[in-house]
Amino acid sequence: MGIIRKTVSIDLLLNEFEQESNAISAVDLIKRLDKQINKTTIYRVLDKLEDDGVLHSFLGFDGVKWYAKCKGCTKSVHKDFHPHFQCLSCGTVDCLNIHVNIPEIPNREVLFSQLLIQGKCEACAA
Repeated sequence: MGIIRKTVSIDLLLNEFEQESNAISAVDLIKRLDKQINKTTIYRVLDKLEDDGVLHSFLGFDGVKWYAKCKGCTKSVHKDFHPHFQCLSCGTVDCLNIHVNIPEIPNREVLFSQLLIQGKCEACAA
C-alpha cells in the first residue's frame, strides 16, 4: 500500500469499507456520502485507493462499478484476483474466496481478469 494522505474524504470512504464486509457500488457510496463529499471527489478518492492497493474494483451485471477491500495488495502489485458473486434478488455483491485458474493464451499477456458469478445468495435462495 502506498502512503495515503489522511483527509476527511479518505477517512469517510475508508470508514464505509470498514463497516461493510461486502462490496460497495460507486452509486451507493455517492448516495451514502452525498451530504459530506461531492461525487467527483468520491470517484477521485476511489481511484487513488485502488491505485494504492487498498481497494479493487469490478463491473456488476448492470455496468455499475463495485469496490471491495484488497487483501495483501500494494501500490505496485495487485494480487487480489478472485471471482465475485452478485445476488440477482437482493443485489448483494461479495468477493468469493476461491481460486480460479486463468489459462495461458498464446501470444497474449494476461494482466488481470474479471469473473462475476450471478445467482441467488444464501438468504434469498432459502
